[in-house]
Amino acid sequence: MSSKIIEVNRLSKKYTTVSALDTVSFSIRQGEVVSLLGPNGAGKTTILSIILGLLTPTAGSVRLLGMDPRNQLVKQRIGVMLQETGLMDRLTVRELLKLFRSYYTKPLLLDDMIRITGLTTKELQNKVEYLSGGQKRRVNFALAVAGNPEVLILDEPTNGLDAISRASFWQGVTQLANQGKTIIFTTHYLHEADDIANRIILFNKGRVIANGSSDEIKEKLSKQYVSFKINNDTGIPQLKHPAIIGIEQRYDRIYIETKDTDSIVSYITQHQTNTYDIQIDKGKMEDVFHTLVKEGSK
Repeated sequence: MSSKIIEVNRLSKKYTTVSALDTVSFSIRQGEVVSLLGPNGAGKTTILSIILGLLTPTAGSVRLLGMDPRNQLVKQRIGVMLQETGLMDRLTVRELLKLFRSYYTKPLLLDDMIRITGLTTKELQNKVEYLSGGQKRRVNFALAVAGNPEVLILDEPTNGLDAISRASFWQGVTQLANQGKTIIFTTHYLHEADDIANRIILFNKGRVIANGSSDEIKEKLSKQYVSFKINNDTGIPQLKHPAIIGIEQRYDRIYIETKDTDSIVSYITQHQTNTYDIQIDKGKMEDVFHTLVKEGSK
């Protein structure tokens, strides 16, 4: 990967006595697909608003495409899909797409906008005010890509979509990612970050607490287990290994909590010959979130 598309340096945002962001720093390079994750109130929407030039930080700086985010030249090179976006009534969807294309010097071809976002012929003929919530989200996506952006910023883009529509949406995003677009998104659907993002930046209480791949974050912040069954169900075995954090029985399986699953599997196969159906659970993003939400309530 080449140049840095977004550079966030020691960014803070305070509202009277409330700190929404606290000395946040990270960068995103060209062609990356990055998800910003965290519990409600973690600072995700605030950081996106500052990156887009919609909010002024209390301290620190942001560069987007090497420029101040409020620079008009930046707006020609990015696409944005926010959670709440009004659409112009009385226009058909096709008329609205054509109107937005006219705002850009090098717009995406209309046929490409339709193909990527999955809009149907019937939807294109409908007036905007008669669209369902899910259809409006697809139109918002089409408007976000109208300018053939280098950078696409999506805030909870699949909120309100059914499972089939979400799958179709991410198929379109993947097409754009394969073209080398830089994509940043937030989501409450944790599996979307797992499936789509190259990298996750995890926020909690206004700070970045983890920055890496999904597997790296789960390994760092969630519990990992090796589980197995025992012939003749003799109960919890007496196992001694420095990598064992805890051991418990759940129904007919023994679960060993560990940070080194490989060494535990090797140990069990050598020293516990009456075991079978050995499984490795590397942790889940849901585990990370439950931990963060619990910490946030303290």
